[in-house]
Amino acid sequence: MPETAALLAAVPDQQGAGNTLRIVLVVLLVGAALLAWFLLRGYGDNDHND
Repeated sequence: MPETAALLAAVPDQQGAGNTLRIVLVVLLVGAALLAWFLLRGYGDNDHND
């Protein structure tokens, strides 16, 4: 029984940077989408730029 408690106590230390990496990837994807929208938004209405 003490061995099981020791293993369960050690599990959070082995998680690593999973949550941080997940947050960084989400922010990166959202930023890339916003950047693409900002750069491409002017190409749809070229007739109104006279």
